[in-house]
Amino acid sequence: MPPHVRTLVGFTLVKLDEIIDAVGALDDATANAVPPAPGANSPFVLLTHCLGMMRRWSSTVNLGIRVPRDREAEFSAIGRVADLLVSAAEVRAAFLADLTATDWNSPPVAPATGYGPWSQSTFGVLLHVFEELCQHLGHLEITLDLLRAAELRAGGDRAGNDPA
Repeated sequence: MPPHVRTLVGFTLVKLDEIIDAVGALDDATANAVPPAPGANSPFVLLTHCLGMMRRWSSTVNLGIRVPRDREAEFSAIGRVADLLVSAAEVRAAFLADLTATDWNSPPVAPATGYGPWSQSTFGVLLHVFEELCQHLGHLEITLDLLRAAELRAGGDRAGNDPA
């Protein structure tokens, strides 16, 4: 793997692990809660979507090995955090295996259509995965802030003080 790819892989895994750790720190109810905002998603949904997105680009697009994915179902996913963490570990390992098998000097085997020039290089595809993980980490952080704020409004803080 070329050094510039290795560097991007490192940054990509940091963002993935931050998402996994944040969701992994939640109980099942909080992980599946949707904040009171139009179009918002639960933390569980966000991680589920990231996992599906990663394999689509790393395997289906870059390697031409189809990984079944139901993108629409990702946005209605609910479940146990423990089960999602097992899936996340499996996807992380498969993603790394995909990257090891990728020919970084060739275009994607099954290039995505309707995207910019970045989608015509395997490195561009990896950069897109990094971009998406950064975006969804931001979504997750805002989601957690909204869920905490809703909890405080509903019952005050844990010290018994009324919220301002």
